[in-house]
Order: sequence, then structure tokens, then C-alpha cells
Amino acid sequence: MLTLQWLLTGAAVLLAVAALVRARRAAKRLERLTESYWELRYEHGQLRARVERLDPSTAQPAETVPGQGTASFVPLSSLKR
Repeated sequence: MLTLQWLLTGAAVLLAVAALVRARRAAKRLERLTESYWELRYEHGQLRARVERLDPSTAQPAETVPGQGTASFVPLSSLKR
């Protein structure tokens, strides 16, 4: 009976280690994907600015989602009121 408990404990520890390794890999992958996303956003903005400088007549206005306003700075002092 005691051997069965040790086997179950060992299996649980191995499963926990495997889950930890998998979670760390997922976190690293998420970090790389997030970094790539922001790099692409930056490059897209740079390319859009270059195209706009080359031919301003073909530049399209930034896409806006209906129902959402433009992002603007709101001072924290106005939120405290």
C-alpha cells in the first residue's frame, strides 16, 4: 500500500514538473509573439508614413471603429473629481 502512495506521489511530481516546463515555454512564446506584434505595428506605421510622404493623394485616413472615440490624454486630476 505504501508503494502505491509513493508511485502516485512520484507521478504527481513528474506531472507538475512537466506542466511547469510547458507553462514556461508558453510564456516565452507569448513574449516573443508580443514583441513581434509591436515590431510589426511600428514597421507598419513607418511604412505608412513613408508612403504618405511619397504620394499624399493616395494615403488613406486611419481606420476607426464605429462607436469608439479617438484616444486622447486625460489628466488624472480630472478623474479624481
